[in-house]
Amino acid sequence: MTPERRLRLGSLLGLALFIIGSLDPLEGSGLIALGGALLALVAHGRKAKRQFYFKLAAILLIVGVALLWIMSSLGGFGGENGLAWGWAWVLLPYPAGWLLMIVLLIRGLFGRRD
Repeated sequence: MTPERRLRLGSLLGLALFIIGSLDPLEGSGLIALGGALLALVAHGRKAKRQFYFKLAAILLIVGVALLWIMSSLGGFGGENGLAWGWAWVLLPYPAGWLLMIVLLIRGLFGRRD
């Protein structure tokens, strides 16, 4: 398999994982993070102009999902066993990374090719 074919396959797989995970952002958070990381890896392999932003989005997604899982294992927010609602701000990297990845994908769809 040629390198270009591997990059194309990685791009399609990353996009599919990202979209499938986005159907349920809480249960599919692992798929979203994995798809974002794969898309960043493909952008790095293609030496895309916006590879920094793809990497930033992937890092935000991975950190945000890890924090989401940690907070969930601690009992979530509110209630007797949960954390105070003020701790919810630590989850902001997840939606920020998701939104950045969406913007990059839409921009790549309608913009010039790198």
